[in-house]
Amino acid sequence: MRVDVAPTPDAVAAAMLPGAAVLVVDVLRASTSIITALANGCVAIVPVAEPEEARRRAAAIPGALVAGERRGEPLEGFDLGNSPLEFAPERVAGRTIVMTTSNGTRALVAVRGAAHVGVGALVNVEAAAAWAAGCRCDVLVVCAGERGARSLEDWVCAGLLAERVAARIGASLGEGAAEASVAGRAYADDVGRLAHDSRWARHLTASGRGRDVAACLALDTMTLVPLYRADVDKVLSSHP
Repeated sequence: MRVDVAPTPDAVAAAMLPGAAVLVVDVLRASTSIITALANGCVAIVPVAEPEEARRRAAAIPGALVAGERRGEPLEGFDLGNSPLEFAPERVAGRTIVMTTSNGTRALVAVRGAAHVGVGALVNVEAAAAWAAGCRCDVLVVCAGERGARSLEDWVCAGLLAERVAARIGASLGEGAAEASVAGRAYADDVGRLAHDSRWARHLTASGRGRDVAACLALDTMTLVPLYRADVDKVLSSHP
């Protein structure tokens, strides 16, 4: 078996997906928000690419909330933005959320052809690695990136995931995974340094979202691994 890392969804060829377990990573902030929402009782998340589709899909689901952002800013008329702090139990418990973000939800939609799709972030690295290893197939970690470019925080998280998956199943590392693992090891003892080193983390902090950054740059604080079920087009909790 083999573990590899794609720096952006554009680096993923369709032929890589069938038979593979894919972990989609968007540390700042979609992956962390999805994990938080489902941990706080959200029934399901419907990932979509565009705001117009989000509004249309939400209107067809009784009681659904619509969430999302563009360039880090909440979308006008949406119930929620993309801050994990917004997805509190009193807002999301028992609700379905239709979500669109600049990078994360696009990445989820892009890999829907994979055999298994999970959502990874720094907050659930160990649990996500265990889930991927349990699939007993090739594993591909797909970084959402930043508008088509590699983002440091996703690359670091992917490296941590790749090493942990490979250690569990004795898999070989592909070229991308080997490179990402170097970055992962550099931050493994203090992922909080990404608050300074990541360009997007600095942008969010400057925009008044430093608490979001702190919440996202925390290692293994959650055990839930959201799973994207393409057959029902929803991200669901892996917990019973």
